Amino acid sequence: MTECDEVREVHRARLNKIEAMRADIEKGGDEGQELRRLTDETVDKLNEAGFFRFTLPEALGGENSSSMETIEILEHLAAIDASVAWNVMLGSEINAMAAGGMDPDLAKEVYLDNPGVIMCGGGGPGGAPARAERQSDGSIKISGQTTFISGCHNADWCFMGAPLMKGDELELDLSGLPIFNVWFLPRDQWEIVDTWDTAGLRGSGSHDVKADEAVIPAKFAGVGLWSVPAHYPNPVFRMPTGLRLAFNKAAIALGIAKSALETFADIAQNKIPMLSSSTLATRGSAQYRMGFSHAKYRACRAFLMEAMEAVEAELTGNDILPGAQTTQDARLAAIHAGNECMELVDLLHATAGTTAMRMHSPLERKLRDAHGTASHRWIAHPLYEDLGSILLGNEPSLEFAGGAGVPIGPPAPKA
Repeated sequence: MTECDEVREVHRARLNKIEAMRADIEKGGDEGQELRRLTDETVDKLNEAGFFRFTLPEALGGENSSSMETIEILEHLAAIDASVAWNVMLGSEINAMAAGGMDPDLAKEVYLDNPGVIMCGGGGPGGAPARAERQSDGSIKISGQTTFISGCHNADWCFMGAPLMKGDELELDLSGLPIFNVWFLPRDQWEIVDTWDTAGLRGSGSHDVKADEAVIPAKFAGVGLWSVPAHYPNPVFRMPTGLRLAFNKAAIALGIAKSALETFADIAQNKIPMLSSSTLATRGSAQYRMGFSHAKYRACRAFLMEAMEAVEAELTGNDILPGAQTTQDARLAAIHAGNECMELVDLLHATAGTTAMRMHSPLERKLRDAHGTASHRWIAHPLYEDLGSILLGNEPSLEFAGGAGVPIGPPAPKA
């Protein structure tokens, strides 16, 4: 057996583990709809099975998953329940992003001393503007509130973005630009603010997180969410931040769409519409939309996998950063997958009729989850404008220019 075969065997085993846990995932997803977060029991089972560390390097107890393997794993999970998959996606994503540039000795302490570690963070600006300030002992003190922190109830660490301040003034780097970092806060330094009351991805627990003069110990002050160069050769660690945050959201969209196709087929084969003597499956409109939707799903998936394979190929066997073309193609594929899958679910939901409207209908939840996924900043439809502009010959913004993109890393050293 070659090394490649062994890697694929590890990946196949993880996909099989998802099927073995199907009942637990379904139960956790249903409970999450009521709680607006996953239960501790569900997260513990996922964690024990390794679903928050499969993206980590092997040296830190992970499986060194490629981007395409990650897409397949998240797609399979999302086909069972999108909120469960979303928690896994965010937790495993942030675990790995933080690991890439973290000092290796510190990383061993963070990841190996606590193999069940889960991280959360990122998010957007909350009602309280965030600020950070250096302390004389090398620690950082931070205050602020940040939104959309999925999985925060089960996390040991949270990343919160804030500029460095000196009193009321921004601290500047050597080039005169403000210093901004996404800071690494231990669990006892932040609180959860109950703000997550949504329809889509309802079980993701994406509440606000608030810090009030939280203290980041000096040894963690240099930790960021994306650093170049990374300490590990896996191409994923050299993908621009925007792409890294996009391909796995697209994977959730694919899983929702895949499941919607299966659910609609079951409904159509068993539902006899009002004033009809035969099932919905015998109607030409349902047949047409089923064929059209299958093509749409498979086209989205093929485009995303093709684009990610090109990025992986470009970054394998070297230490370079991706070029503009591969970056743009992959971002376009992720945006396309999120939005086309949403439209697919809309179409099937409408075709199923009043059956799909009921709250207990699986298609109803998939409709909400598809919209929640497609609205995410990194795959939302307004990004078509950015890519369209580039395709019309305009210069790309930093986010789409390849290379490091828009990194989220530790602050520059003081002058």
